[in-house]
Amino acid sequence: MFLRKYPSRFAVVFLFLFLGFLYSVGFLVFIQIFRFDYLSHLALRQHEHSMVLEPRRGTIYDRNMRALAVNLPAYSIYVNARAVHQAHDENEVIGKLSDLLKIDPRSLQAKIDRDKYFVWLARKVPEDVYVKIKKLKLTGIGFIKESKRFYPNQSLAAHLIGFAGMDNNGLDGLERDYDKYLKGECGHAIILRDARSRELMFNKGYTPPRDGFNVVLTIDETIQFIAERALDRMYRKYNAAGASIIVMDPKTGEILALANRPSYNLEAASKSAPEMRTNRAIVFTYEPGSVFKIVTTSAALQENVIKEGDMINCEHGAYRVANHILHDHEPLGTISFKQVIEQSSNIGTAKVAQRLGPKRVYSYAHHFRFGMKTGIDLPGEAPGILKPVSRWSKTSIGAVPIGQEVTVTPIQLAGAISAIANEGIYMRPFVVKCVKDVNGQIIYQHTPKILDRVISKTTAQRVKAILKGVVDEGTGTKAAIPGVTVAGKTGTAQKVVSGTYSHSHFYATFAGFAPVENPRLAAVVVFDDPHPAYYGGTVSAPVFSEVVGDSLKYLNTHQQPTVEDDLPG
Repeated sequence: MFLRKYPSRFAVVFLFLFLGFLYSVGFLVFIQIFRFDYLSHLALRQHEHSMVLEPRRGTIYDRNMRALAVNLPAYSIYVNARAVHQAHDENEVIGKLSDLLKIDPRSLQAKIDRDKYFVWLARKVPEDVYVKIKKLKLTGIGFIKESKRFYPNQSLAAHLIGFAGMDNNGLDGLERDYDKYLKGECGHAIILRDARSRELMFNKGYTPPRDGFNVVLTIDETIQFIAERALDRMYRKYNAAGASIIVMDPKTGEILALANRPSYNLEAASKSAPEMRTNRAIVFTYEPGSVFKIVTTSAALQENVIKEGDMINCEHGAYRVANHILHDHEPLGTISFKQVIEQSSNIGTAKVAQRLGPKRVYSYAHHFRFGMKTGIDLPGEAPGILKPVSRWSKTSIGAVPIGQEVTVTPIQLAGAISAIANEGIYMRPFVVKCVKDVNGQIIYQHTPKILDRVISKTTAQRVKAILKGVVDEGTGTKAAIPGVTVAGKTGTAQKVVSGTYSHSHFYATFAGFAPVENPRLAAVVVFDDPHPAYYGGTVSAPVFSEVVGDSLKYLNTHQQPTVEDDLPG
């Protein structure tokens, strides 16, 4: 009766239901077939979270296994923006987090507005910040345990160690050069989450990370501290533009300390200027001045062109070489060759070099590895300049033997003075002792390596005696160490400014070793443009005395000397 009475209304209702059914079926077909991949991926994103598991970066140790760079636990904070939108008032969340994380509210708002399941808010925050945020129990705010590089001594050995970035990638120094050993390999895991994005458990695909290897240096933390303290004090006292010190075991080539000024804090490396991070000890070249006379002295004695007691007329301070007048720092008359070196006479040294001739002077300088890299296991080493004889001018025979027309690096001087201390045997300098895995097994190791015999043992002993005289009664008396025999050579070189030698800007150098009879330490100290004092014997020699003297006491007792002042940061 109803159908007969209202046929049109029934037809409309039936048609509406039928079209609705067709639409539903069509939509289901569309979802199941055409949108299957997208929706499946969306569901996985909601319920499965792929996580990279960070390995522990290897530790950098000194030679006595004291940590110089280590990784400590740190938490990073991320946001699931969609969960935050559903559970909280955005403004309330932003207000709480911006104060704790010290992030601008607008920046925080932009991250939450990205409407993603995972957005970093802050990486590797301090422990107290992590604890405070965790106590807020904010839905959508998650934490991932990572690790952060920490340098317990801050600026100590900064130019050697270098630094790593936020993602534990080495960016400078040994952190960068040994990154393949230190970094390790990342692991992976897929974590199952519930509908509220709470992490439940590892679900599948778990690959554990492989922690990085540890790097052991030849550096001794205590000697490094002693060297940096003394260098910094004199660097400030004489307002120098820069400074370097290298302490080396002459018998093995191991670098026990290496430091530069200016320096920087490894904990705030991003705030430092490039010149503060420059490892001047291996990349900075300069004319060494009289310290280079160790080469001329070695060559003259080895070639038997002169003996220690032979007398030389130093012309009372003025001597012509070709068209150039050579001067001494003070007028000297006729003195022995030993005194020529002790008093650092340019004229006496040039006269001896003339007996040797250019070829032999060049040959010995080459054997002492000037004009080439020493082979130290650090990047960026500069070779310096040692012109071949074919490029010498008529005045070069009076310039090169006294440390002009030649440029060197502090590490080259350290290698050269160590060769004399080591009975004429030149050892390759190195700073990395070995690389070990987490179980202490050696993966990679440096061993002492002889590069050359530059002079005979007999000649080396004769040179040692002359250099001892430099400290006992010559220009290097301030390098003396009470109770210890010391040998060395001073150098004061004019800087080249606008193509000419300056009379107001200098390099001050001292290179030496001790004890003379059985050298345990060799050291080179260089200051760039110190003032008002600028002589190597005045500025650099006292640093050598303090560093080598305190270091020998430490090595003899294996106890750190008492220090009253902190290392400058």
